[in-house]
Amino acid sequence: MAAGTPSQQNDWRQEWFEIEDATYLNLAGQSPMPKVSIRAVQAALEAKKNPHHMADSTFFEVPNRIRASIAKLIGGKPEEVAVTTGASTGVAAVAYGLTWKPGDEVVTAAREFPLQYTTWKPMEEREGIKLKIVSPRGPFITADDLIDAITPRTRVVSVSMVRFDDGSLLDAPRVAAACHAQGALLLLDVSQCCGALSMDVKQLGADFMVCAGYKWLFGPFGTGFFWVKDEHLGLIRPGPFYWMAVTGSHNFAALNFDDPKPSPSASRWDASEWASYFNFNLAAMDVSIEFVLRMGPELVAAHNRKLIDFMFERLPKDRCVPASPLDATQRGPYGCFAARSREKTAGLYNLLRKENVVVSLREGNIRVSPHLYNSERDIDRLISVVTQ
Repeated sequence: MAAGTPSQQNDWRQEWFEIEDATYLNLAGQSPMPKVSIRAVQAALEAKKNPHHMADSTFFEVPNRIRASIAKLIGGKPEEVAVTTGASTGVAAVAYGLTWKPGDEVVTAAREFPLQYTTWKPMEEREGIKLKIVSPRGPFITADDLIDAITPRTRVVSVSMVRFDDGSLLDAPRVAAACHAQGALLLLDVSQCCGALSMDVKQLGADFMVCAGYKWLFGPFGTGFFWVKDEHLGLIRPGPFYWMAVTGSHNFAALNFDDPKPSPSASRWDASEWASYFNFNLAAMDVSIEFVLRMGPELVAAHNRKLIDFMFERLPKDRCVPASPLDATQRGPYGCFAARSREKTAGLYNLLRKENVVVSLREGNIRVSPHLYNSERDIDRLISVVTQ
């Protein structure tokens, strides 16, 4: 990672340990945790040497603090947030919890992130529902594509807000309005934008949101959240729940084991054992989301927009084509490009990795996902390899 030029970039760059052996442009694949998060894990490890030094209240304080931070980040309420192991956990909760009728439809998009298929395809056999996969009429999936697929039988539209393979940004409020007009629900996977784009759940209109925590939220792998609009908290059928997610769960003495009732809040969907300072992933997630709030998604969005626009301007047009919208308002916090054939794209990706320019190859596109630790010098480095 090259040093940034503006002082603001220099200031934020100091929050990460230096990646000395590579130009790292792959945050959408796996984020490098900031110093504050790594130190939080180290402190939690030290505390485990003498666990009696930590009060029992940490079992409840840490996840509740995370809920409050996530709620602030997305404009929701803490009681609407469950702390999970990733995006798949929340989608599965919706799939298992809703009451289905044979013939109900779930709408998703072609070439979506695999969790959409691994969640909803088994539900066809289990519940007799139909998974409708929508192909885009243009280069990118649009709100119109999804809206035109909604019928009176549609129960859920389940899609990404920002696509993992091309970076296109969905007009979620339009899809939400169309869903609600038909009595359907909108489930958004915000893994590739939460923390890097400003978002407000009230403006988005979604009914459910899921998110992985190891990308733009800078948490460890195996972290994430599930947001449920408060009016839908009673919509999902009862089922097994985490033993600490009971009504009145605020200390061990108050736990009811004779007739346990799930918490009236979204914490009933917390991942099992997902509590306490002694969960090292949780200790890191706690400070990582505070770090994201301190940076502000708006700053990240503006910085990345500038770098990706710079990349598209510099790409050799005789060899490469953009694979993301050129209009930044229609794009998430990263950009993709491809060579003139799938084989040449794979060869170019292998060359970039050989030269220690770390990017992702996704569905035939090269995905470039920077952050505040990157500068135009890193994009120059990428372009220099592409033009070899």
